[in-house]
Amino acid sequence: MKRGHLRIYLGAAPGVGKTYAALEEARRRVARGTDVVVGFVETHGRRSTAALLDGLEVLPRHSVGYRGTAFEEFDVDAVLRRRPEVAVVDELAHTNVPGSRNQKRWQDIDELLDAGINVISTVNIQHLESLNDVVTKITGVPQQETVPDEVVRRAEQVELADLTPEALRRRMTHGNVYPPEKIDAALSNYFRVGNLTALRELALLWLADKVEDQLSKYRSDKDIKDTWESKERVVVALSGDAEGDTLIRRAKRIAARSGGADLRAVYVASGDGLAGARNAKNLARQRLLVESMGGTFHQVIGDDIPTALLDFARGVNATQLVLGASRRGRFAQILSTGVGVTTTAKSGSIDVHLVTHDRVAKVKRPTSPAPLSRQRRITGFTATILGLPALVAALLPLRDDLNATSIMLIMLTAVMGIALTGGMWPAVLAAVGGFLLVNFFFLPPLYTFAIGDQEHLLALCVFVFVGFVGATVVNILAARTRQAGRASAEAQTLSILAGSVLRGEDALPALMNQMLDTFGLTSVTLLERRRDGVGPDERHDPADWTMVACAGTPCASPGEAETDIPIDDKLSLALKGRTLDAADRRIVEAFAMQAAVALKQERLAAEAATARPLAAADKMRTALLAAVSHDLRTPLASAKAAVAGLRGNGDMFSAADRDELLLTADESLDRLDRLVSNLLDMSRLQAGALGAHTIPIGLEEVVPTALDELGEAGREVRLDVAGDLPEVAADPGLLERIIVNVVGNALRHSPPGTPPLVKAGAHDDIVELRVIDHGPGVPDVDQEQLFTPFQRLGDRDNASGVGLGLALSRGLAEAMSGTLTAENTPGGGLTMVLSLPQAGVNIDMESNPRQEES
Repeated sequence: MKRGHLRIYLGAAPGVGKTYAALEEARRRVARGTDVVVGFVETHGRRSTAALLDGLEVLPRHSVGYRGTAFEEFDVDAVLRRRPEVAVVDELAHTNVPGSRNQKRWQDIDELLDAGINVISTVNIQHLESLNDVVTKITGVPQQETVPDEVVRRAEQVELADLTPEALRRRMTHGNVYPPEKIDAALSNYFRVGNLTALRELALLWLADKVEDQLSKYRSDKDIKDTWESKERVVVALSGDAEGDTLIRRAKRIAARSGGADLRAVYVASGDGLAGARNAKNLARQRLLVESMGGTFHQVIGDDIPTALLDFARGVNATQLVLGASRRGRFAQILSTGVGVTTTAKSGSIDVHLVTHDRVAKVKRPTSPAPLSRQRRITGFTATILGLPALVAALLPLRDDLNATSIMLIMLTAVMGIALTGGMWPAVLAAVGGFLLVNFFFLPPLYTFAIGDQEHLLALCVFVFVGFVGATVVNILAARTRQAGRASAEAQTLSILAGSVLRGEDALPALMNQMLDTFGLTSVTLLERRRDGVGPDERHDPADWTMVACAGTPCASPGEAETDIPIDDKLSLALKGRTLDAADRRIVEAFAMQAAVALKQERLAAEAATARPLAAADKMRTALLAAVSHDLRTPLASAKAAVAGLRGNGDMFSAADRDELLLTADESLDRLDRLVSNLLDMSRLQAGALGAHTIPIGLEEVVPTALDELGEAGREVRLDVAGDLPEVAADPGLLERIIVNVVGNALRHSPPGTPPLVKAGAHDDIVELRVIDHGPGVPDVDQEQLFTPFQRLGDRDNASGVGLGLALSRGLAEAMSGTLTAENTPGGGLTMVLSLPQAGVNIDMESNPRQEES
């Protein structure tokens, strides 16, 4: 079945007209004869939006019960049964009520699309997952409902419902968005001009990215290689040398003058991969520089650098390409045009900038290592000096039986063997020496270097040429083999390096040990400067350096090391054991950069660990201040009002009125006392200063006393506590506090006429007290939040305490080596399970299997 198409109207803020535009589109399609239904539309009381529903088929909504309240949600099954061509489903990011078919409405819409139904929906920019935190910083209002960006990006059409901030604010003042009582607060808070302008810019930028994705897909599908200058994109080519910093900054200025163009940096590695990297340290630094300027770093492989650069530039639809001016001398530029000139000639519509730098025409050609080992070259020279005369001596007795051609072929075979063994120079020496020996001993006139026959001269020239060519091929193959082996070793080393970093907390010690083993060193030390401004002469002073990490015998300063790898202004890597060659040093520099990153990660983790308790304490303090500012004020105000009334108008009240006022004051002060006690006990629990003095005591003694403290409500609670239960080891006062808090919580959430049940039982040296209610209950995923301080799940009146009762009760239970957990009541509701050890039994409650089940 063909999947349906999704059309989304994107808005910068509520009230810009997303739903209105969606309904207008629905009416246009109905007018064209399309079968359209309205699955769910929220008009928010806006008359103009509601008017557009007239004449459209609106499907009934689905009623979902949650915590004793019925909520209306989108009915997916109704649309699937009706199977229209198009369904209008508003509010893509909406979170469905627990118990619904799907958690999110976009998941409902996915079902419709899978069934081949086209969908028209709406969403605001603040609900996109990637922008959620940005919008919160701008507006100060956190958004709880989000939708993954990918869901919106998959839509075939995304249309912006755009409105200027001033027009939206005028629409609000006219009462077209919110009711009159909410207008002033909205205009002065969320709907400020600055907020709306920023949200509008976010919406436009996000939609521009979506359009760019669509353009890239279209170009890819149509195999379009030409550059379309729909948006400026600047690509800077890096060679791995120091001038790359200059090129990146220049490219950034070009991008800035082009109206904020995209910046991309690309490094072209040769076909042998890592072996072609001139300076890994420079590339790592330049990657960070590009990313700090808002650009991206890319690496591609290609032996033809101009072709690779232009292929990459055209692939990202670049409009400008920044290259460094040639570093070669004038004579070298005459022999070869170079990368810059070749790239410019082939660039087509891409503008090429050649940027000068302080290394122009100052390049020094590096010397290449010998392709063959020293031992093989010595063997080749030995075979030439000793083997060829021995071969001639062996052929002299056969001179009359063999013609000149046969002798030359035998000698040529020997020369090729020497070429395969010793490489270029032994082969050249063997070819020339063989030529002279054959001419002297086997070609007339004998025992002279004169050549009497032109054919013999031609044969001898071919002989030398073939020997030389064979030696050249052997050298090239040996060099390629050496490069391949080197690249393989470097790739394997860097792979191990990446694996060491990914192992986690011990990344830095793992890197140190890996370097020690890989390069055969005796010491690897990461050093950090104690102060700035350390000069070259002071690198030997241990007083200026601190050892951060070490493998093997530590170095006190970089001056003590055989190889010193500076990482940045502060860090340096000191190596002892042997002097590294240039190729090994390049890999060590990559290790050094990773070591710096690992050190930074360790320190960030340490800072995060230090900040985490401070953040938790700050969160607790903020919640405590909020609780004190509201929840403690209510009983205090009631008590003060009652006392003030008695003092000022005591003679005007009847005895019954005075008793009622005194009762109000007494109840308010009792409530205030309980709240303050809970706060103080929670503070003592968190500080570890609340002690429990356990004694053997029976639940049948404590439970009735606790219920009496709850007053009339406590007398309605049903009891099922047998008198023959084992005694528990508990602090009577703390146990009573737990029961009062837990039962009080159950009473608040129990429906009228169905009081909670308190039931007790014993098993496996544990006594369990269960407080069972049949209220709205709590979903499994939210049950642990019940025990978080200052959480009141389901409360809406903000007058039922500061949310400490259950959190404090769990803490008190744990202080007595017990546990307090929540589980669902069969048939609906919540059951709180208090587990305590029997008196005289030492039980590890954390490993109690029954506790794990609950």
